[in-house]
Amino acid sequence: MAMVKIPEQKVILCGEYGVGKSSIFRRFTNNTFVTATDRRSTLGLDNFDKVYSIGDKDIKLQLWDTGGMERVASITSSYYKFSEAAILVFSLDNPSSFHTLSQHLLDIVTYAETAKIFLCGNKSDLVGEPPQITEAEIESFCEQCQSLITNTYQISCKTNEGVEEMFTDIAFQLVNSNRARLELQSMEKHGFKITQSMEELSDESCLC
Repeated sequence: MAMVKIPEQKVILCGEYGVGKSSIFRRFTNNTFVTATDRRSTLGLDNFDKVYSIGDKDIKLQLWDTGGMERVASITSSYYKFSEAAILVFSLDNPSSFHTLSQHLLDIVTYAETAKIFLCGNKSDLVGEPPQITEAEIESFCEQCQSLITNTYQISCKTNEGVEEMFTDIAFQLVNSNRARLELQSMEKHGFKITQSMEELSDESCLC
């Protein structure tokens, strides 16, 4: 029996250092959380695959993490290349990480122009009263992005709140996007060919 190849979608994590991108990656990889004091300082890109079943479709998300490389150098365009989705991460208890999102958004649309963009506010467990970043500010940012943001999430890697739901929804969005693309390709392959009718041909004047 022939094996069915599961479509693989590259998903990248983007945002300032310290917002929790690697914590999101660890939750995705092995559902663990490492505190700052226990975390080892490592540099280097990393990726991990996980299959999600969405309705009658299976999709493999390949999540990429910068591994802290944004501290020492700009991420090269190869990190963004072939990305189907980008998770734009900020920390809900750090306004400066939110206010620098526009630069990371510019990098995404420049180097991964076809990628769907998802906005993720991490560290919801640290949000005080009143919150440092309000819902109105998040909505205003999305409006300024002119429909570039596909969806928004608020999660906590420490408590694991909303993390799996976020990735399931991203998989759902990508499945729907690919299904539409395949249907469009099918229409192009079996499209209608417009030809003149015999009556139209008979009405044409003689060219002799």
